[in-house]
Amino acid sequence: MRIITLNLNGVRSAANKGFFQWMTQQQADIVCVQELKAQLNDMTTEMKIPNGYQGYFHCSDKKGYSGVGVYSRYAPDKIIKGIGIPEIDFEGRYLRADFGNLSIISIYLPSGASGEHRQVIKFFFMERFFPILQALAGSGREFILCGDWNIAHKEIDLKNWRANQKNSGFLPEERAWLTAVFEELNFIDVFRKIEPSPERYTWWSNRGQAWAKNVGWRIDYQVATPVIASKATSVSIYKEERFSDHAPLIIDYDHYL
Repeated sequence: MRIITLNLNGVRSAANKGFFQWMTQQQADIVCVQELKAQLNDMTTEMKIPNGYQGYFHCSDKKGYSGVGVYSRYAPDKIIKGIGIPEIDFEGRYLRADFGNLSIISIYLPSGASGEHRQVIKFFFMERFFPILQALAGSGREFILCGDWNIAHKEIDLKNWRANQKNSGFLPEERAWLTAVFEELNFIDVFRKIEPSPERYTWWSNRGQAWAKNVGWRIDYQVATPVIASKATSVSIYKEERFSDHAPLIIDYDHYL
């Protein structure tokens, strides 16, 4: 089973850069996307049902903003949009697809980088989302949460960690929260379980020469419950083409849907 996750930074922009041609050639079973920046009526047939896939979406109520999606080769047993908290769900940040005892979730945590107001919203999301993660962990189901968590967990996960300790995405409170997800709830950072190397990033600022110099952050994850995480066999970050300011994270699992 191959799962890909990518923050598109706009589904229309990514489509124009060839994302769907690339995606449909990757033999992925599931592709999770974030930051659609579109409503359903803005999306073409290629964006909704690319060759071989059915798309499912949770769009933001605010036009041109946020939104998540799941593309699947297989019909899910059930689709769940949102976490049941209106202040969070109107931004379109959570979409769950159930396949037997495995659930794949496309998740997009808020960014606090644009100002203090958005950081307050990010902390609110984190506070309200942790009990939901706790319930998922104790449910007896297997979960893979794919997406842009907007937090670099450890110093290895961003190039300039010293200069970013007071910046959103690497704040001590954010990092401690993610540590609790892994250590208290026993979720697994699947990429890091397999790949210990430094300088493996999934997002680069558009400022300066961040991409060219690989001055990046690893903020996109596949976070899984222990049993399905143990079935991961290979991980990669695709950088040969650029569809977004993020790069696709590809993980293969020894599992069949």
